Amino acid sequence: MSIHATIYTLDMMSSLICATLVLIAGYFFKRLIPFLGKFFIPEPVIGGIFFATLVFFAHEYFYVEFSFDGQLKDLTMMMFFTSIGYMASLKMLLKGGKEVFLFAVCTVLLIFFQNCTGIGMAWLFHENPLLGLATGSISLIGGHGTSAAFGVELEKAGLAGAVSAAVTCATFGLISGSLIGGPLGKFIIKRHRLKTYADEAVRHGKKDDDSDSVGAPVEEIKLLHEDSLGVALICIFTAIACGNLIMRELSELGIVLPAYLGPMVVACFIRNMADLFRRPVPDHAVRVSGGLALQYFLAFALMNLHLWDLKSLALPIVATLFVQCVVLVTFVYFVTFRIMGKSYESAVLCCGQCGFGMGATPNALANMATLSSYYGEAPRAFFVVSIVGSLIIDFVNAIIITGFLHVL
Repeated sequence: MSIHATIYTLDMMSSLICATLVLIAGYFFKRLIPFLGKFFIPEPVIGGIFFATLVFFAHEYFYVEFSFDGQLKDLTMMMFFTSIGYMASLKMLLKGGKEVFLFAVCTVLLIFFQNCTGIGMAWLFHENPLLGLATGSISLIGGHGTSAAFGVELEKAGLAGAVSAAVTCATFGLISGSLIGGPLGKFIIKRHRLKTYADEAVRHGKKDDDSDSVGAPVEEIKLLHEDSLGVALICIFTAIACGNLIMRELSELGIVLPAYLGPMVVACFIRNMADLFRRPVPDHAVRVSGGLALQYFLAFALMNLHLWDLKSLALPIVATLFVQCVVLVTFVYFVTFRIMGKSYESAVLCCGQCGFGMGATPNALANMATLSSYYGEAPRAFFVVSIVGSLIIDFVNAIIITGFLHVL
């Protein structure tokens, strides 16, 4: 912070209004610039970076800073991670069978590789090893939501500008993951001369409309009712309340863990008990509530970006991201492709892993849809990536990152 900077402090209501304006700006620019929609960059990220850029110029040329109320940011972060806990269903994992388990193992291994690569590059540049986590699975597999949440934890641990660094890496990951996936999938198919479903259809004289399934999942329109939304919010806030009580007791015992961890684990426990006793959980309403919370959490977090903190970190971040791309391609080709069976479906899975290994599940599905539209359907690959990317990996990633934080 500049010595001569004037700081304007905004209360809760003013901060909420600013966050809403950030979201509106994000929706406006995403519709105005097709490039942003093509790479699935979230609206709050677009609006937040635009807002942070304005604040950066205000700081550099007019010596002005803004301080926002953080209570709603903390609440929305809790809601987001709690919704992730409710999505971690062991029943769904078992339903996916061997392929889901193997792909989940591959992705967990990738998390460790990304974090070790980031920490190694930070050591090479004589930077704080926490920067390695910010340029690892926090931002790449985790995406913008995890980046904003864990960026706060990294800043508490002593890494200045952690949120800015992590969000920057996450944005790079969204774009690079979309660019890498398709070409890598095509290379694998050509290199190993894999038989595709399109080849089989031609060989057996089938037409496209004879197929029982399609390559990409059809988006199902689900209605959101007031009752289900109310139950979802009760579930979320119950888990938050119980989780906070547990975290408070652990804190008194000298065990300090991130605040989101308790509610997330409690939500996971409630979900799996509900599955065990065959009690319905309003999945769609929980997902919508968590998604809305994530939108506002990202807006609050990105409003607080201090881009001037990135000046000294530009070279280490750029170099690390380049190495992370090489690590991802190498890992996917030599590990994931072979573990998943070296088939056409495996190649499509590799294409998808590039999507959410550097970005998010929508990027993965978009990569796979593009590849399968040319080479033929890959229904099992879409099912596996959807289960692992949306129900499992965020939960596991948060646990692993927490472990790395305590080791470092």
